[in-house]
Amino acid sequence: MAGKGKHALILVENLSVPFDRRVWQESLALRAAGWEVSVICPQGTKRDTEAYAEIQGVRIYRYPLKAAVGGPLGYLQEYGNALRHTRRLIRKVGKVDVVHACNPPDLFYLLAKRLKRQGAKFVFDQHDLVPELYLSRFNRGEDALYRAVCYLERQTYRLADVVIATNESYRAAALSRGGKRPEEVFVVRSAPAVERFFEVPRDDSIRGDKPYLLGYLGVMGPQDGVDYALRALAKLRDEQGRTDWRAVFVGGGDTFDAMVALAAELGLADVVEFTGRVSDEDLVRYLSATDVCLSPDPLNPLNDVSTMNKVMEYMAMGKPIVSFELKEARVSAGEAAVYAPANDESQFAKLIANLLDDPEARRRMGEIGKERVSGPLSWEHSVKSLLAAYAAAVGAPSVPRQRDAGAGIARPDVAATVPQPRQSPVEDQHGQVAAGVDDAHPPVADEPAEGP
Repeated sequence: MAGKGKHALILVENLSVPFDRRVWQESLALRAAGWEVSVICPQGTKRDTEAYAEIQGVRIYRYPLKAAVGGPLGYLQEYGNALRHTRRLIRKVGKVDVVHACNPPDLFYLLAKRLKRQGAKFVFDQHDLVPELYLSRFNRGEDALYRAVCYLERQTYRLADVVIATNESYRAAALSRGGKRPEEVFVVRSAPAVERFFEVPRDDSIRGDKPYLLGYLGVMGPQDGVDYALRALAKLRDEQGRTDWRAVFVGGGDTFDAMVALAAELGLADVVEFTGRVSDEDLVRYLSATDVCLSPDPLNPLNDVSTMNKVMEYMAMGKPIVSFELKEARVSAGEAAVYAPANDESQFAKLIANLLDDPEARRRMGEIGKERVSGPLSWEHSVKSLLAAYAAAVGAPSVPRQRDAGAGIARPDVAATVPQPRQSPVEDQHGQVAAGVDDAHPPVADEPAEGP
C-alpha cells in the first residue's frame, strides 16, 4: 500500500471529527491506502464529546473549545485556545510523516514548523479562502485585521510542501497569490456519499395543505443568504402571486434566531418552518418531500469561489436547484440548477415559480444532478487526487493528475489558463466512505458549528 508504515496527523479547528465529514472522508481514504492516521480537533457539544476515540482505525484526540462570540476579537481568542490545546496534544501523537492542516484558521503553520524540523512534510488543506471569508463575514473592509489574515495565508502557503484545494478557483489562488508551482497543488473536491442520500416515501404532513414544498439545507451564518431566501419567498407571494407552497429551512447557525424573526417580520411565519439541526433520518425525510431546493448564497468575495455542500447534497437527492449566479455554483451544479442574476431576489422568486409550474424541468434537472454526483463529481475521483497529493508530499510515485471534474463542464475564469501537470501511477485507492462537508459551510445534522 502507498502509505504503509507512514503516519499522517490531521489538524482541524472549526468542527469535531467525525462530524467534519470532509476530514472524516479523507481520514478513511488514507487509512484504506495504508496510512496511520491521527486527528486533533475540538470536542463537540452534543456528539464527539470524548477526549479520545479510535474509530475505524483513526485515532482522534479532542480538546474543549468555546465557540467565538463578539466578532473578530472573539475568533482571536478561540484560535489562540485551539493552538494551545493542539500543541499540547501533538506531544501525545508521536512522530509523524505528514502534518495535514485544515483551515480556518491559517495559524497551524506555526505548529507545522516544528514538525517539519523533525522531518514531517506539510500539507495545507485549504477549506476556505480566509481573506475572502473575513471580508464577507465582517464587512470591515481591508483593515489591519484583513492585512493580518492575508499575511497568515502567505506564510501558510510558503511553508506548505503541498496544497489541497477544494476547487479550481482555490487552486488558482494557491498558484497566483500563494506562489505555488502547479505540481504542488491538487484539487480534492468535497462530495457527498451517495448512499447517505436516498429517497424515502414522501411525508405529505411536512407540506401541510400546500401542493408544493421548498427546501433549504445548510448553515445559517451572515454570508449564507438565508435572509435573501426569505425575502425572495416574500416576493414569490407578493410579486408572483403564489401562495401554493410551504418552505422548510433545515440547519442552524449564528443567525438562526434573526432569520426566524425576519420570517415573522415578512409575514412568512405560517408558511416557513425552521427545524434547527436534524438527524440524517429527518434530513432525507425533509429533502424527499421537497419539490425545489434553494441555494441563496449571495455574491460576495467568498461565495463566488466556494463550493457549496448543500448544492452537492441537493443533487445527490435528485432535486432541482435555484441559485444566484456564482462561478463555483455553476461549476458544481451545471444544468441541475437555474441561476438568478447575483443577489436579485425578484428574479430568484420568478425562477422558483417557473419550476413549480414545470414538473418535467424539475425531473430532468434532478436526474442531471444525480448523474453529476455519482459520476464526474463523485468522491472516488477526489480520493485519487488526495493520494496523489500525499505521494507528492512524501516524494513517492503518483498517478497522472486528473483534471478537476467540475472543470470539464464550466471552469471558473480565474483558473481557465492553469495547466495540469502529469505524474506517474500511485498504488492504491479507496472509494466508499462517509459523506462530505462544504469547505465554506459545515454540515447541519444535530450539532452546532464551531468556528466561522
